[in-house]
Amino acid sequence: MTLSISHQDRYSRGELILRTLFGLIYIGIPHIFLMIFVGIWSAILAFVTFWVVLFTGRFPESIFDFQVRFMAWQLRVQSSLTNLVDGYPAFLPGGSSDSVVLEVPRPERINRGLVILRFLLGWAYVYIPHIICLIFRRIASGVLVFLAWWAVLFTGHYPERWHTFNVGTERWTTRVGLYIGYFTDAYPVFSGKPD
Repeated sequence: MTLSISHQDRYSRGELILRTLFGLIYIGIPHIFLMIFVGIWSAILAFVTFWVVLFTGRFPESIFDFQVRFMAWQLRVQSSLTNLVDGYPAFLPGGSSDSVVLEVPRPERINRGLVILRFLLGWAYVYIPHIICLIFRRIASGVLVFLAWWAVLFTGHYPERWHTFNVGTERWTTRVGLYIGYFTDAYPVFSGKPD
């Protein structure tokens, strides 16, 4: 999996203030409204995927592509709302961005035994350890998002190390989602570093 969110040389103070004051209205509401409906379809496809992977050991290509594009859309919106990137996020799974890129290679085969294990015990061996770590990581990212807001407001720069840490948090969370969603058999590492 490759997740990259570009660090800009300069960030727009005007966009920062606009997103802070009205971002929920002009970014959050329209995107979330559409995401609810597309998310229902995504959930139906996830249910179908479980059975297809369980019986065939293969993730259907068209469903795989749709689900990855849906995750990329969610990341575009989140990256904009948390000020990791400037600009308005593209709508729908078909949208794209030069700043936020998610690439997930489709595996030839998925281990059916691991599918059953994830379904029955995923909460114990995936969610519990990763969520415990990610809670603290998300708190640290929240602090850095807050501090970066002030840094961008006064200097126009998002400190690169803070940006890297916050992107790493998104990367870690995405890896867990990919593993639980049967996109990969590789257990997610306890790190936000790139592969």
